[in-house]
Amino acid sequence: MLIIPAIDLKDGQCVRLQQGKMESATVFSQNPSSMAEHWLNQGARRLHLVDLNGALVGMPKNEPAIRAIVEAIDGKIPIQLGGGIRDLETIERYLDDGISYIIIGTAAVKTPGFLHEACYAFPGHIMVGLDAKDGKIAVDGWSKVTGHDVIDLAKKFEEYGVEAIIYTDISCDGMLSGVNVKATLELAKALTIPIIASGGVASLDDVQALCEIEAEGIMGVITGRAIYEGSLDFKKAQILADKLSMKA
Repeated sequence: MLIIPAIDLKDGQCVRLQQGKMESATVFSQNPSSMAEHWLNQGARRLHLVDLNGALVGMPKNEPAIRAIVEAIDGKIPIQLGGGIRDLETIERYLDDGISYIIIGTAAVKTPGFLHEACYAFPGHIMVGLDAKDGKIAVDGWSKVTGHDVIDLAKKFEEYGVEAIIYTDISCDGMLSGVNVKATLELAKALTIPIIASGGVASLDDVQALCEIEAEGIMGVITGRAIYEGSLDFKKAQILADKLSMKA
């Protein structure tokens, strides 16, 4: 199972939010590309980037920082990116720039036809980010909770041909309160495509809990605040995940 460092971009800086609230941003680095190199040197096998400004306004807003990260990583590991991606041209541009996987969130929920087109045009490169609270999907940078059920939508998107689902429990995100393992497991059991867990990772206990359900289709977990504030040692987390995967 992959431990995937998150680099959330706001105004060109690496930040973390609490429960998706822009006003709660903590700046962890003014140089995101250096942060990307740091995680690469720590043994990361994939990076997770989010254009937070882009997610709010529905168009890319941190492209210079994203390009700098891609340049710094230089193809050594895959990079997945989400936030404000609403058209095929933007997807194509990011893939051409060197991004490996595009994450579609709000647009997947609001305009599923666009997601369908993206999966057809760029097979193997499209993921869906499903952000939920109490089992219901949230959109627009988590500012609105819809009536859509997570599992129902995920099944529909699986049929479209998405590569994986990134599942975030927004009540946990950035709170260091622990992963919602139960909800993540329910979703994984309902699908055949892989799940990447997100939101609330606080310690090695969370990594262990997810590794215990890895066989259900959990391919990785995204972690942000915990590895920046030190409650989770990234290197130890990946070593533990590898060790438990070997035992499974």
